[in-house]
Amino acid sequence: MRISRLILTNWKNFLSFDCMLADRVFVIGPNASGKSNILDAIRFLRDIAASEGGGLQSAISKRGGLKLLRCLGAKGVNSDIAVAVELGDAEGRKWTYILEIGGKQHGGKDIRAYIRKESVIDANGNTLLNRSNKDKNERDDPELLTETALEQTSKNRDFRAIVNFFRSIEYLHVVPQIIRDPARALDDGEDPFGGDLLAKINAATDKSRNARLKKMTEALRIAVPNLDSLELEVDARGIPHLRAKYRHWRPQGAWQREEQFSDGTLRLLGLVWMLLDAKGPVLLEEPELSLNNAVVAQLPRLFRRAMRGTRRQAIRQMIVTTHSADLLADQTIGLDEVILLKPGEHGTEGLIGTTIPEIAAMVEGGVGLHEALLPQVNPQNVDDLGKLSFG
Repeated sequence: MRISRLILTNWKNFLSFDCMLADRVFVIGPNASGKSNILDAIRFLRDIAASEGGGLQSAISKRGGLKLLRCLGAKGVNSDIAVAVELGDAEGRKWTYILEIGGKQHGGKDIRAYIRKESVIDANGNTLLNRSNKDKNERDDPELLTETALEQTSKNRDFRAIVNFFRSIEYLHVVPQIIRDPARALDDGEDPFGGDLLAKINAATDKSRNARLKKMTEALRIAVPNLDSLELEVDARGIPHLRAKYRHWRPQGAWQREEQFSDGTLRLLGLVWMLLDAKGPVLLEEPELSLNNAVVAQLPRLFRRAMRGTRRQAIRQMIVTTHSADLLADQTIGLDEVILLKPGEHGTEGLIGTTIPEIAAMVEGGVGLHEALLPQVNPQNVDDLGKLSFG
């Protein structure tokens, strides 16, 4: 499966968002326009469906409550929030999942969130689930409306494929300082900022770990000068570490642990591991950070090759946020793969590149994608930033 369409209502930056999604998507926009919040809407569904520590109330709590989820431009402080997706399967058929939630505020604080509507339509157009707060049974027992069917095995048997799909979603935004913190290795649970990266590598079977470390070494040899090999070791406390051998004037070379790796090395390590390990859609937050421009320029092709891999469960979809001209300059990226976010007084609008006539005309006339699109996301008076006085 893959997400073929994403619809948001009153979700963070978006009063209304409705975009078709390609297999590979690049989301661009000004700072604070909602790039991360698009990824988070998809993560929200994953967090609800999670087999451990999941559920609607937990997913909302992680995000600070309904008050912080609800768009500031919503017509009322108690406006409902909706996230809906269409999912395409290998045969081109479409499934639909719709979730509408609400909850009143009292004294500026949220009261518990409740489901207003939850629907599932299968690939044949059959309605498998149609819950509503107007249903008598649900209305008579409001507690039933505090949990989605995604988190209840007794209710999702007929659409377990959707639940498993949401659970397979992977998100990565590596923060090198977190990987370097050994205390993170002792924490339980998934860490989208890379704190669990070494634990994941350590947990893999010997065969898988060795094969992936070999591929990671191959990538690092290209991007990191003098790196020769990479291996995993576990210290006396049971904490896993990566160490790399660098070609050196000494015959045996020189070794470094992850706490000595550069930010770019750690981010590239995390990226390659995810591309090798992921079994579902991959969400990437600004993968260009800390990487050499020449390396960044190769990322779109690396993504495409990962999606065309020969693994049994190849990556079906990648959704990437970026500010990088080097990344967007890649000629394999099509306008239909780009979503441009444009903030306004009534929330952010999302536009697919092919739906913007002036952009489409420029690209057809030979202008590079990055040259046509990135000026659209620059602040209008950005030159004034360099004129600020510090006197």
